[in-house]
Amino acid sequence: MRKLFLSLLAMISFQFLFAQQNSLTQFPQGSAPNNVGKRLAYHFVDGRHELYAGRYIHYAEVCTWNGALDYAVKTRDQKLIKLLQDKFEPLFTREKPLLPPMNHVDYNMFGSIALKLYQVTKDERYKKMGLAYADTQWEVPEDAKPDEKAWADKGYSWQTRLWIDDMYMITVVQIQAYKVTGDHKYIDRAAKEMVLYLDELQRPNGLFYHAPDVPYYWARGAGWMAVGMPDLLLELPKDHKDRPRIMQGYLTMMKSLKEHQRPNGMWNQLIDEADFWPETSGTGMFTYAFIIGVQQGWLDAAEYAPAARKAWMTMVSYIDERNNVTEVCTGTGKKNDKQYYHDRPRNAGDLHGQAPYLWCAAALLGK
Repeated sequence: MRKLFLSLLAMISFQFLFAQQNSLTQFPQGSAPNNVGKRLAYHFVDGRHELYAGRYIHYAEVCTWNGALDYAVKTRDQKLIKLLQDKFEPLFTREKPLLPPMNHVDYNMFGSIALKLYQVTKDERYKKMGLAYADTQWEVPEDAKPDEKAWADKGYSWQTRLWIDDMYMITVVQIQAYKVTGDHKYIDRAAKEMVLYLDELQRPNGLFYHAPDVPYYWARGAGWMAVGMPDLLLELPKDHKDRPRIMQGYLTMMKSLKEHQRPNGMWNQLIDEADFWPETSGTGMFTYAFIIGVQQGWLDAAEYAPAARKAWMTMVSYIDERNNVTEVCTGTGKKNDKQYYHDRPRNAGDLHGQAPYLWCAAALLGK
Protein backbone atom coordinates (compact mmCIF):
# COMPACT_ATOMS: atom_id res chain seq x y z
CA MET A 1 0.00 0.00 0.00
CA ARG A 2 2.82 2.40 0.90
CA LYS A 3 4.60 1.63 -2.39
CA LEU A 4 1.40 2.32 -4.32
CA PHE A 5 0.92 5.61 -2.49
CA LEU A 6 4.49 6.71 -3.20
CA SER A 7 4.12 5.71 -6.82
CA LEU A 8 0.91 7.72 -7.17
CA LEU A 9 2.54 10.69 -5.43
CA ALA A 10 5.50 10.57 -7.79
CA MET A 11 3.20 10.38 -10.81
CA ILE A 12 1.14 13.36 -9.57
CA SER A 13 4.31 15.35 -8.91
CA PHE A 14 5.60 14.57 -12.40
CA GLN A 15 2.31 15.55 -14.01
CA PHE A 16 2.26 18.79 -12.02
CA LEU A 17 5.81 19.66 -13.05
CA PHE A 18 5.03 18.78 -16.67
CA ALA A 19 1.97 21.03 -16.56
CA GLN A 20 4.04 23.95 -15.23
CA GLN A 21 6.64 23.48 -17.95
CA ASN A 22 3.91 23.27 -20.58
CA SER A 23 2.48 26.56 -19.37
CA LEU A 24 5.38 28.27 -21.16
CA THR A 25 5.20 26.17 -24.33
CA GLN A 26 1.51 25.68 -25.12
CA PHE A 27 -0.39 28.81 -26.17
CA PRO A 28 -3.57 29.57 -28.11
CA GLN A 29 -2.94 30.55 -31.74
CA GLY A 30 -3.35 34.29 -31.21
CA SER A 31 -0.91 34.27 -28.31
CA ALA A 32 1.63 31.82 -29.72
CA PRO A 33 5.09 33.40 -29.50
CA ASN A 34 5.99 32.44 -33.06
CA ASN A 35 2.94 34.30 -34.37
CA VAL A 36 3.34 37.33 -32.12
CA GLY A 37 7.06 37.53 -32.82
CA LYS A 38 6.50 37.38 -36.56
CA ARG A 39 3.97 40.21 -36.45
CA LEU A 40 6.25 42.49 -34.45
CA ALA A 41 9.52 41.59 -36.21
CA TYR A 42 8.22 42.23 -39.71
CA HIS A 43 6.60 45.42 -38.49
CA PHE A 44 10.01 46.56 -37.23
CA VAL A 45 11.65 45.85 -40.59
CA ASP A 46 9.17 48.14 -42.31
CA GLY A 47 9.66 51.00 -39.84
CA ARG A 48 11.84 54.06 -40.12
CA HIS A 49 14.92 54.57 -37.98
CA GLU A 50 14.32 56.01 -34.54
CA LEU A 51 16.91 58.72 -33.97
CA TYR A 52 18.29 60.82 -31.13
CA ALA A 53 17.23 64.37 -32.04
CA GLY A 54 17.25 63.37 -35.71
CA ARG A 55 20.95 62.48 -35.62
CA TYR A 56 21.87 58.98 -34.40
CA ILE A 57 20.27 55.54 -34.15
CA HIS A 58 18.40 55.37 -30.83
CA TYR A 59 19.12 52.61 -28.32
CA ALA A 60 15.43 51.60 -28.37
CA GLU A 61 15.82 50.75 -32.05
CA VAL A 62 18.89 48.66 -31.28
CA CYS A 63 16.97 46.80 -28.56
CA THR A 64 14.17 46.03 -31.02
CA TRP A 65 16.64 45.05 -33.74
CA ASN A 66 18.26 42.61 -31.31
CA GLY A 67 14.87 41.12 -30.45
CA ALA A 68 13.82 40.77 -34.08
CA LEU A 69 17.12 39.05 -34.93
CA ASP A 70 16.83 36.69 -31.95
CA TYR A 71 13.33 35.78 -33.11
CA ALA A 72 14.48 35.28 -36.71
CA VAL A 73 17.32 32.98 -35.62
CA LYS A 74 15.05 30.96 -33.32
CA THR A 75 12.51 30.40 -36.10
CA ARG A 76 15.15 29.96 -38.83
CA ASP A 77 13.39 32.66 -40.82
CA GLN A 78 16.00 33.31 -43.49
CA LYS A 79 13.86 35.93 -45.20
CA LEU A 80 13.63 37.94 -42.00
CA ILE A 81 17.35 37.58 -41.31
CA LYS A 82 18.06 38.94 -44.80
CA LEU A 83 15.67 41.84 -44.29
CA LEU A 84 17.37 42.73 -41.00
CA GLN A 85 20.75 42.65 -42.76
CA ASP A 86 19.39 44.82 -45.55
CA LYS A 87 18.13 47.33 -43.00
CA PHE A 88 21.65 47.56 -41.56
CA GLU A 89 23.61 47.62 -44.82
CA PRO A 90 23.17 51.37 -45.57
CA LEU A 91 24.86 52.12 -42.22
CA PHE A 92 28.12 51.07 -43.87
CA THR A 93 27.61 53.62 -46.66
CA ARG A 94 25.04 56.38 -47.19
CA GLU A 95 23.57 56.16 -43.65
CA LYS A 96 26.95 56.06 -41.93
CA PRO A 97 26.35 59.52 -40.34
CA LEU A 98 23.54 57.88 -38.32
CA LEU A 99 26.01 55.68 -36.44
CA PRO A 100 26.15 56.79 -32.79
CA PRO A 101 29.46 58.24 -31.61
CA MET A 102 31.42 56.04 -29.20
CA ASN A 103 31.24 58.40 -26.25
CA HIS A 104 28.16 57.53 -24.21
CA VAL A 105 26.72 54.43 -22.59
CA ASP A 106 23.48 54.71 -24.61
CA TYR A 107 25.44 55.15 -27.84
CA ASN A 108 28.01 52.40 -27.37
CA MET A 109 25.37 49.72 -26.92
CA PHE A 110 24.77 50.05 -30.68
CA GLY A 111 27.68 47.66 -31.10
CA SER A 112 25.54 44.79 -29.79
CA ILE A 113 23.47 44.49 -32.96
CA ALA A 114 26.58 44.54 -35.15
CA LEU A 115 28.06 41.72 -33.06
CA LYS A 116 24.83 39.71 -33.22
CA LEU A 117 24.74 40.09 -36.99
CA TYR A 118 28.34 38.90 -37.15
CA GLN A 119 27.40 35.72 -35.28
CA VAL A 120 24.74 35.02 -37.90
CA THR A 121 26.59 36.06 -41.05
CA LYS A 122 30.33 35.88 -40.18
CA ASP A 123 30.73 39.12 -42.10
CA GLU A 124 33.90 40.68 -40.64
CA ARG A 125 32.56 44.19 -41.13
CA TYR A 126 30.05 43.61 -38.34
CA LYS A 127 32.72 42.24 -36.01
CA LYS A 128 35.08 45.16 -36.58
CA MET A 129 32.33 47.70 -35.96
CA GLY A 130 30.87 45.94 -32.94
CA LEU A 131 34.19 45.43 -31.15
CA ALA A 132 35.04 49.09 -31.63
CA TYR A 133 31.91 50.01 -29.67
CA ALA A 134 32.69 47.42 -26.97
CA ASP A 135 36.32 48.46 -26.58
CA THR A 136 35.78 52.22 -26.52
CA GLN A 137 33.41 51.72 -23.60
CA TRP A 138 36.59 51.09 -21.56
CA GLU A 139 39.14 53.18 -23.49
CA VAL A 140 39.32 56.53 -21.72
CA PRO A 141 39.31 59.48 -24.16
CA GLU A 142 41.80 62.29 -23.74
CA ASP A 143 39.06 64.79 -22.93
CA ALA A 144 37.45 62.60 -20.25
CA LYS A 145 36.19 64.38 -17.15
CA PRO A 146 37.87 63.76 -13.77
CA ASP A 147 35.00 61.62 -12.50
CA GLU A 148 35.10 59.51 -15.69
CA LYS A 149 38.83 58.95 -15.24
CA ALA A 150 38.22 58.05 -11.60
CA TRP A 151 35.82 55.26 -12.61
CA ALA A 152 38.34 53.96 -15.13
CA ASP A 153 41.10 53.97 -12.52
CA LYS A 154 38.97 51.57 -10.46
CA GLY A 155 38.55 49.21 -13.40
CA TYR A 156 35.07 50.31 -14.41
CA SER A 157 33.86 51.80 -17.66
CA TRP A 158 34.57 55.50 -17.92
CA GLN A 159 30.92 55.75 -18.99
CA THR A 160 29.75 54.62 -15.56
CA ARG A 161 27.05 56.91 -14.15
CA LEU A 162 25.05 54.64 -11.80
CA TRP A 163 21.80 54.84 -13.76
CA ILE A 164 19.90 51.56 -13.76
CA ASP A 165 19.52 51.72 -17.57
CA ASP A 166 23.25 51.06 -17.84
CA MET A 167 22.96 47.46 -16.73
CA TYR A 168 21.45 46.64 -20.05
CA MET A 169 23.36 49.19 -22.12
CA ILE A 170 26.80 48.16 -20.86
CA THR A 171 26.24 44.44 -20.43
CA VAL A 172 24.57 43.84 -23.79
CA VAL A 173 27.56 44.98 -25.86
CA GLN A 174 30.19 43.43 -23.56
CA ILE A 175 28.35 40.08 -23.53
CA GLN A 176 28.17 40.00 -27.31
CA ALA A 177 31.86 40.88 -27.58
CA TYR A 178 32.62 37.94 -25.28
CA LYS A 179 30.50 35.59 -27.37
CA VAL A 180 32.26 36.68 -30.55
CA THR A 181 35.85 36.61 -29.26
CA GLY A 182 35.85 34.27 -26.27
CA ASP A 183 37.98 36.90 -24.52
CA HIS A 184 37.12 36.86 -20.81
CA LYS A 185 37.94 40.54 -20.38
CA TYR A 186 34.53 41.38 -21.85
CA ILE A 187 32.48 39.18 -19.54
CA ASP A 188 34.64 40.23 -16.58
CA ARG A 189 33.93 43.87 -17.36
CA ALA A 190 30.18 43.27 -17.49
CA ALA A 191 30.17 41.31 -14.24
CA LYS A 192 32.29 43.87 -12.37
CA GLU A 193 29.94 46.66 -13.45
CA MET A 194 26.87 44.67 -12.49
CA VAL A 195 28.15 44.03 -8.97
CA LEU A 196 28.89 47.74 -8.57
CA TYR A 197 25.39 48.72 -9.64
CA LEU A 198 23.76 46.09 -7.45
CA ASP A 199 25.76 47.19 -4.41
CA GLU A 200 25.02 50.86 -5.02
CA LEU A 201 21.44 50.86 -6.29
CA GLN A 202 19.43 47.80 -5.24
CA ARG A 203 17.07 48.36 -2.33
CA PRO A 204 16.62 45.78 0.47
CA ASN A 205 13.34 44.67 -1.14
CA GLY A 206 15.18 43.79 -4.37
CA LEU A 207 13.82 46.70 -6.43
CA PHE A 208 15.53 49.86 -7.65
CA TYR A 209 14.66 53.51 -7.27
CA HIS A 210 14.70 55.48 -10.50
CA ALA A 211 17.59 57.39 -8.93
CA PRO A 212 19.03 57.71 -5.41
CA ASP A 213 17.24 61.03 -5.01
CA VAL A 214 14.00 59.82 -6.66
CA PRO A 215 12.47 57.13 -4.41
CA TYR A 216 10.03 55.64 -6.93
CA TYR A 217 10.05 52.17 -8.46
CA TRP A 218 9.54 53.04 -12.12
CA ALA A 219 8.76 49.89 -14.09
CA ARG A 220 10.86 50.35 -17.21
CA GLY A 221 13.82 51.65 -15.25
CA ALA A 222 13.79 48.53 -13.11
CA GLY A 223 13.24 46.50 -16.27
CA TRP A 224 16.73 47.21 -17.55
CA MET A 225 18.13 45.52 -14.44
CA ALA A 226 15.62 42.67 -14.69
CA VAL A 227 16.80 41.88 -18.22
CA GLY A 228 20.48 42.64 -17.75
CA MET A 229 20.99 40.20 -14.89
CA PRO A 230 19.64 36.99 -16.51
CA ASP A 231 21.28 37.84 -19.84
CA LEU A 232 24.60 38.14 -18.05
CA LEU A 233 24.04 35.00 -15.98
CA LEU A 234 23.34 33.01 -19.16
CA GLU A 235 26.90 33.66 -20.35
CA LEU A 236 28.80 34.05 -17.09
CA PRO A 237 30.99 30.99 -16.35
CA LYS A 238 29.60 28.87 -13.50
CA ASP A 239 32.76 29.38 -11.44
CA HIS A 240 33.03 33.14 -12.00
CA LYS A 241 33.70 34.97 -8.75
CA ASP A 242 30.90 37.49 -9.33
CA ARG A 243 28.21 34.95 -10.21
CA PRO A 244 26.89 34.39 -6.65
CA ARG A 245 26.44 38.13 -6.03
CA ILE A 246 24.64 38.66 -9.34
CA MET A 247 22.44 35.61 -8.81
CA GLN A 248 21.54 36.89 -5.36
CA GLY A 249 20.55 40.26 -6.80
CA TYR A 250 18.49 38.60 -9.52
CA LEU A 251 16.61 36.22 -7.22
CA THR A 252 15.88 38.98 -4.71
CA MET A 253 14.44 41.15 -7.45
CA MET A 254 12.35 38.33 -8.95
CA LYS A 255 10.77 37.56 -5.56
CA SER A 256 9.76 41.17 -5.11
CA LEU A 257 8.41 41.44 -8.66
CA LYS A 258 6.29 38.34 -8.12
CA GLU A 259 4.77 39.97 -5.04
CA HIS A 260 3.91 43.15 -6.97
CA GLN A 261 2.43 41.53 -10.06
CA ARG A 262 -1.15 42.69 -10.59
CA PRO A 263 -4.01 40.12 -10.64
CA ASN A 264 -4.26 40.39 -14.45
CA GLY A 265 -0.57 39.56 -14.86
CA MET A 266 0.71 43.07 -15.59
CA TRP A 267 2.92 45.44 -13.61
CA ASN A 268 2.05 49.08 -13.13
CA GLN A 269 3.93 52.20 -14.20
CA LEU A 270 5.15 52.50 -10.60
CA ILE A 271 5.59 48.91 -9.51
CA ASP A 272 4.25 49.25 -5.97
CA GLU A 273 1.41 51.69 -6.68
CA ALA A 274 -1.84 49.74 -7.12
CA ASP A 275 -3.77 52.72 -8.52
CA PHE A 276 -1.30 53.44 -11.33
CA TRP A 277 -1.85 52.20 -14.88
CA PRO A 278 -0.52 48.91 -16.31
CA GLU A 279 2.62 49.63 -18.35
CA THR A 280 3.69 47.31 -21.15
CA SER A 281 7.44 47.85 -21.56
CA GLY A 282 8.22 47.16 -17.91
CA THR A 283 5.82 44.22 -17.91
CA GLY A 284 7.58 42.78 -20.96
CA MET A 285 10.98 43.08 -19.32
CA PHE A 286 9.85 41.44 -16.07
CA THR A 287 8.13 38.65 -17.98
CA TYR A 288 11.32 37.99 -19.93
CA ALA A 289 13.26 37.73 -16.67
CA PHE A 290 10.73 35.20 -15.34
CA ILE A 291 10.83 33.13 -18.55
CA ILE A 292 14.62 32.84 -18.56
CA GLY A 293 14.69 32.03 -14.85
CA VAL A 294 12.17 29.21 -15.21
CA GLN A 295 13.88 27.78 -18.28
CA GLN A 296 17.27 27.79 -16.57
CA GLY A 297 15.98 26.34 -13.30
CA TRP A 298 16.87 29.46 -11.31
CA LEU A 299 13.23 30.10 -10.45
CA ASP A 300 10.66 27.63 -9.15
CA ALA A 301 8.57 26.61 -12.16
CA ALA A 302 5.50 25.93 -10.07
CA GLU A 303 5.49 29.53 -8.86
CA TYR A 304 6.94 31.56 -11.71
CA ALA A 305 5.86 29.75 -14.90
CA PRO A 306 2.14 30.49 -14.35
CA ALA A 307 3.03 34.10 -13.50
CA ALA A 308 5.01 34.45 -16.73
CA ARG A 309 2.23 32.83 -18.75
CA LYS A 310 -0.43 35.09 -17.25
CA ALA A 311 1.68 38.14 -18.03
CA TRP A 312 2.33 37.07 -21.62
CA MET A 313 -1.30 36.30 -22.33
CA THR A 314 -2.36 39.73 -21.08
CA MET A 315 0.55 41.48 -22.82
CA VAL A 316 -0.65 40.18 -26.18
CA SER A 317 -3.99 41.91 -25.70
CA TYR A 318 -2.15 45.25 -25.73
CA ILE A 319 -1.01 44.80 -29.36
CA ASP A 320 -3.25 46.76 -31.71
CA GLU A 321 -4.34 46.01 -35.27
CA ARG A 322 -1.24 47.78 -36.65
CA ASN A 323 1.07 45.49 -34.63
CA ASN A 324 1.93 48.32 -32.29
CA VAL A 325 2.33 47.65 -28.58
CA THR A 326 0.14 50.14 -26.73
CA GLU A 327 0.40 51.72 -23.27
CA VAL A 328 4.17 52.21 -23.50
CA CYS A 329 5.50 54.92 -21.20
CA THR A 330 7.36 57.52 -23.21
CA GLY A 331 11.02 58.28 -22.46
CA THR A 332 11.18 59.43 -18.86
CA GLY A 333 13.86 61.32 -17.00
CA LYS A 334 13.96 61.22 -13.24
CA LYS A 335 11.83 63.57 -11.16
CA ASN A 336 11.05 63.49 -7.45
CA ASP A 337 7.30 63.78 -8.03
CA LYS A 338 4.95 60.79 -7.96
CA GLN A 339 2.28 62.55 -10.03
CA TYR A 340 4.86 63.10 -12.76
CA TYR A 341 5.14 59.34 -13.28
CA HIS A 342 1.37 58.92 -13.21
CA ASP A 343 0.89 61.54 -15.92
CA ARG A 344 3.59 60.39 -18.34
CA PRO A 345 2.36 60.10 -21.96
CA ARG A 346 1.64 56.60 -23.27
CA ASN A 347 2.68 55.71 -26.82
CA ALA A 348 1.63 53.02 -29.27
CA GLY A 349 4.43 51.44 -31.26
CA ASP A 350 7.18 52.96 -29.11
CA LEU A 351 10.23 50.75 -29.59
CA HIS A 352 10.82 50.73 -25.83
CA GLY A 353 7.77 48.44 -25.79
CA GLN A 354 8.19 46.57 -29.07
CA ALA A 355 11.64 45.34 -27.96
CA PRO A 356 10.76 43.42 -24.77
CA TYR A 357 7.80 41.80 -26.49
CA LEU A 358 10.21 40.42 -29.09
CA TRP A 359 12.62 39.30 -26.35
CA CYS A 360 9.78 37.39 -24.70
CA ALA A 361 8.63 35.83 -27.97
CA ALA A 362 12.15 34.63 -28.78
CA ALA A 363 12.70 33.32 -25.24
CA LEU A 364 9.42 31.39 -25.24
CA LEU A 365 10.53 29.58 -28.38
CA GLY A 366 13.27 27.90 -26.32
CA LYS A 367 16.77 26.99 -27.45
